[in-house]
Amino acid sequence: MIRLSTLSLLAALSAAPAMAAPEAYVLDPSHSQIVFSYNHLGFSTTTGMFSGFDGNISFDAEDPAASSVEVSFPVRTMLTGWQERFDHFMSPDFFNAADDSALVTFKSTGIEVTGEKTAKITGDLTLNGVTKSVVLDAALIQAGEHPMAKKPWMGFTGTTTLKRTDFNLGMFAPYVGDDVTVEISIEAMKAE
Repeated sequence: MIRLSTLSLLAALSAAPAMAAPEAYVLDPSHSQIVFSYNHLGFSTTTGMFSGFDGNISFDAEDPAASSVEVSFPVRTMLTGWQERFDHFMSPDFFNAADDSALVTFKSTGIEVTGEKTAKITGDLTLNGVTKSVVLDAALIQAGEHPMAKKPWMGFTGTTTLKRTDFNLGMFAPYVGDDVTVEISIEAMKAE
């Protein structure tokens, strides 16, 4: 009797659908960017960008809340469109980033699914040596086979607002806006 029950249990378990494991994706550095903007003295909105960075996503299609994301890149990958502004941002007035050792990192700590393709991603952002919890409003734009690479691909957007003063980057605040709007657009390919 015990043997028959054990065999029945094993048969039932083998017939049950297997739980899908999270899949690893890597960011496509040529199509991933972070655009930031802030108010300049009330006269204009100034923008800048980080691009060409790498990161990893662990995506669980059956339980998106169990997914995770991790990104890290040198501050010096910042693009400002004006060399003097870039040099000032890299100076001790702001990032004090003389070389590539000054990093920006983000590591998710939780994901709250808010809709069919939307979520709030909470994570630890380390910027200018300060780590703070931030929340990204994220959306899955598309998931499917890349038409040229012929492999699984995903596209996401995310937005948040940061305070410069939270990260010891508050020079000239409040004249130069303390709030920095951050817009993220990334593509990620399934890892090999």
